[in-house]
Amino acid sequence: MSSDLSRASPKQRARSILAILKDTYPGASCTLNYQTPVQLLVATILSAQCTDERVNKVTPALFKRFPDALSLANADVEELQDLIRSTGFYRNKAKHIQGACQKIMSDFAGFVPQTMAELLTLPGVARKTANVVLAHGFGVIVGVTVDTHVKRLSQRLGLTKHKEPLKIERDLMALLPQPEWENFSIHLIYHGRAICQARKPDCNNCVLFNICPSSQHEI
Repeated sequence: MSSDLSRASPKQRARSILAILKDTYPGASCTLNYQTPVQLLVATILSAQCTDERVNKVTPALFKRFPDALSLANADVEELQDLIRSTGFYRNKAKHIQGACQKIMSDFAGFVPQTMAELLTLPGVARKTANVVLAHGFGVIVGVTVDTHVKRLSQRLGLTKHKEPLKIERDLMALLPQPEWENFSIHLIYHGRAICQARKPDCNNCVLFNICPSSQHEI
């Protein structure tokens, strides 16, 4: 690391990381395709242990057949499973999607709730999914979305020592201004996909090389 960055506080380092990634990935945004909050909710549930690219191949047919919470709540579960099969864990995902939509219909008048506490009452919804839905469905920023990329990069970048997503989220929230919480997550995800991959990070081509305590030149 450069001497200036090595002496920077964690907050300064986190903000420097975000500034660099914003320059590197201008216009970075949620890569799931959706038209409504319920479609975003469904797509995010499907994205668990699955790539957004695969989810985006599945959702056009899914949303054509079941476009809203009412139709998903009343869907034939076997048909729903068939439509989402290629995303993996399709039985559990179908159960969660249908259960969430049934609760949306029964408890929230057919509308996706707009608070963290209410979203967490939906089957299959934890903070990761809730943060995505709130941020990209409603423009409400209440936390940092911690997926596998965010977990990996925040540890490699020395921004957290924790392994549990909730503790990682709290660490990152303490380092960044609230309006930037989801931006930070999105930009880490882009960088994790492009450069800082799990098995072989491309440190030689990483724009964060001088600020990353884990960076290594290839020999």
